[in-house]
Amino acid sequence: MANIKVTVWNEYRHERVNEHVASIYPEGIHNAIGGYLKTQAGIEVRTAVLDDPDHGLTDEVLANTDVLIWWGHLAHGEVRDDIVAKVRDKVLDGMGLIVLHSGHGSKIFESLLGTKTGALKWRDDGERERIWVIEHGHPIAEGLDQYIEIPKEEMYGERFEIPAPDELVFISWFEGGEVFRSGCCYRRGKGKLFYFRPGHETFPIYHQPEIQQVIGNGVRWAAPVKGASVAYGRVAPIEPIGKAD
Repeated sequence: MANIKVTVWNEYRHERVNEHVASIYPEGIHNAIGGYLKTQAGIEVRTAVLDDPDHGLTDEVLANTDVLIWWGHLAHGEVRDDIVAKVRDKVLDGMGLIVLHSGHGSKIFESLLGTKTGALKWRDDGERERIWVIEHGHPIAEGLDQYIEIPKEEMYGERFEIPAPDELVFISWFEGGEVFRSGCCYRRGKGKLFYFRPGHETFPIYHQPEIQQVIGNGVRWAAPVKGASVAYGRVAPIEPIGKAD
């Protein structure tokens, strides 16, 4: 079986302007996630950031990406529309996409879901989060316990302005009382999309083993499958078509 080719994309702004974030992710969030994935058998990893030429998402990179992981926050508006269109086409053609945390407000997420996905409640007071597994048989939940506990995290609360997920794997409860749909799976065209909520930059979320495990599971779930052939447009009939007298 061929390796899964993963590109971890990060806007890479917080780590360069905030000393606290830099102390948690000295090599950037993309390298924290990518570093873990490099330890997993059958996965090849490259990284890309917003300020790379073409945001690091050149035609060559996208042609050699099976699953794209996306983290953004401060600079959603700086992502070029033509790059978003290319990524969207790649997802519809079978590339997997994993959108993390504040990537809910990204152009690519909104483009694929068709709603203003940035609409939600939030509070960054560093409260306890408990991520409950509600689909224990789902591949993304493989190897987990009943829940994942995060000691300190930013709160996201419902209403989250997204279409109903095709599959809902996780629901979060927060110390302040809110709940949130934190693990949402969609199919778009031939591609699979997974939104995973945790990951506020001021907390060491992507160093937590259970969070890393979910991302690794998500990569394997979202990886393309060959599937059946498909045809569009006007086609010749397979069988002769009888004509009325």
